[in-house]
Amino acid sequence: MAGNDFDVIVIGGGPGGSATAGLLAKQGHKVLVLEKEKFPRYHIGESLITGSMPTIEALGLRERLDNMGFVRKYGGTLLWGRNQGAWDFRFTEASEYEYTFQVRRADFDSVLLARARELGALVIEEANAQDVLFEGERAVGVRYLRKGDSEPTEATCKLVIDATGQQHLLARKFGLIDYHEDLRNIAVWAYFQNCRRYGGTRWGDTLTENRPNGWFWFIPLSDGTVSVGYVTPIEKYKESGKSLEELHASELAAADEITSLTKDATRVSAFRTIKDWSYTCKNFYGPGWALVGDAAAFIDPLLSTGVGLALRGSLGLAETADLALRNPESEEKLFARYERNYVDFLNSLLEFIRFFYDRTKSKEDYWDAAQQNIDPLRQRPRKIDFARVLSGVSGTRDIFDGPLALKAFRDTDAPDLPEELAS
Repeated sequence: MAGNDFDVIVIGGGPGGSATAGLLAKQGHKVLVLEKEKFPRYHIGESLITGSMPTIEALGLRERLDNMGFVRKYGGTLLWGRNQGAWDFRFTEASEYEYTFQVRRADFDSVLLARARELGALVIEEANAQDVLFEGERAVGVRYLRKGDSEPTEATCKLVIDATGQQHLLARKFGLIDYHEDLRNIAVWAYFQNCRRYGGTRWGDTLTENRPNGWFWFIPLSDGTVSVGYVTPIEKYKESGKSLEELHASELAAADEITSLTKDATRVSAFRTIKDWSYTCKNFYGPGWALVGDAAAFIDPLLSTGVGLALRGSLGLAETADLALRNPESEEKLFARYERNYVDFLNSLLEFIRFFYDRTKSKEDYWDAAQQNIDPLRQRPRKIDFARVLSGVSGTRDIFDGPLALKAFRDTDAPDLPEELAS
């Protein structure tokens, strides 16, 4: 195989791209990762859910993350809905995982990218993907420019994976981005030091507190800082007549639980903002290409699902790509299954989030909604179903639809083509 000819080229070295690349390299495929930045780099999205853990374990990173000193997150605390005070859920109610992590993304993402290298992927940082190369309708490679080079390089492949996040390299090219108009929000956040913290297993909880026109997050990190962010519909922000910094300050002063926890804290960073957070692409694949992570979809940050969705999607995509590369005659069926399962999972999550945004309900109403969403036969207690939704371990259908993906990346041999896809 020529030096610039690969089985798979992954554009983007964030969690979705790094995990997909690492898992495919682990299966013996020749993989190139192109990342435009030099890691470590800052990124929002520090709060993981236990739905991330199967991919972390498949990459062989569980022990490494345990040893890095990240805050352990055993569940979440909510001040949400009718005035019932703070209430919480524990991950152990929902899955085999007792905890996950609150991470500094610069550190976490660097570990994932390094792991892709360790597993055999060629990772080039500071390499800007200029375009995807096509022969007819099929993607066949990527043109990229490394920092310091005067001329771009072209590399060919059997599959291009777009993991460019909200840059949306292919989605913008094909006009695939479909924003959820009712979830057009804007967020503003900063980092605070000397915050009060909960005790026991709630010490690492994400606190989510509703406000009349939005909500706050409170995410404790291992360096002693806490990320405190406020999310509101863009229209409400415009109506306020305040800057985002002023809005954050006024809402923080008027909040209940968050105000108590930050009473003696000092803001130790500048404010950051982001908007247009919720969308799903119309297609997740095409001839010779596929999307993963934020390049495919991002669902409102209310349930901290961003990295979780990227990592669960990467496990499903890696399984799909592995099978398709070994069975190219079944490529269309395999990627159609990947898209269908991914979209079903996202739609299930969206349905619940839209209900959850109604702050007039009781916690029992939210439990009931979760049960109706993922367990209509009521095979589990409704509180357990709620914990499963917020843990990211269950949906109407899972992204990787059963044990195949875990088998693919824990066993030595690649799985056989599923019988239903061989017909």
